[in-house]
Amino acid sequence: MSLAVRVIPCLDVDAGRVVKGVHFENLKDAGDPVELAAEYYRQGADELTFLDVTASSSHRNTMIDVVSRTAEQVFIPMTVGGGVRTPEDVDSLLRCGADKVGVNTAAINDPTLISRVADRFGNQVLVLSVDARREQGEQHTQSGFEVTTMGGRKSTGIDAIWWVKRAEELGAGEILLNSMDADGTQQGFDIEMIQAVRREVKIPIIASGGAGKVEDFPPAIAAGADAVLAASVFHYGIMTIADVKAELRKAGYTVR
Repeated sequence: MSLAVRVIPCLDVDAGRVVKGVHFENLKDAGDPVELAAEYYRQGADELTFLDVTASSSHRNTMIDVVSRTAEQVFIPMTVGGGVRTPEDVDSLLRCGADKVGVNTAAINDPTLISRVADRFGNQVLVLSVDARREQGEQHTQSGFEVTTMGGRKSTGIDAIWWVKRAEELGAGEILLNSMDADGTQQGFDIEMIQAVRREVKIPIIASGGAGKVEDFPPAIAAGADAVLAASVFHYGIMTIADVKAELRKAGYTVR
């Protein structure tokens, strides 16, 4: 692998505080987002991701204040998602310090949002956030993985593999692939899902959901991810960014 593997802490923000739960439920306070972001920057994080986890469901705009305050202290790329519905929302976030913007629900409702954002700001700005899970109940997707919205609370019946291919065609620059089955469980990344997406897209994949120990990270890269993202294991001091990078280095991967 020629490019360095990126290690990305994710800060799930609700009402201006970092929270973490299991499958986006039973959310617990994990600290101040600006303080945590600054700490991860000191630890050597390659990027940061902010997700306003209730913005889409409660129809609030993403926290401009948090992003702008973080941008004053942290000098690595920041991706911000949650409640982004228009190119104007993207413009606002870029102006306050974001480098990339994640879209999820709004892109499912109107896929042209992807191309409109990519055309205006460049593909590299647009990260498609995909909350996918193994299909349940009556859903029958070709791949067996379906897309969910509203923090995993709403089933769409859309085939996740078809959706990432379509998003790449429309201009998405990167895929943030979050396994809703694994999210918050600390039982390891969904390797099968990462492999399925890697077979179909050429753009970078960020693996998300399920990290519990340092040994969980190299298999995600082996499966085809270009970056690894985690939240609670960093927030609660189970491991540091340096611990993850050391494990990736030990497995033969290049890290910054």
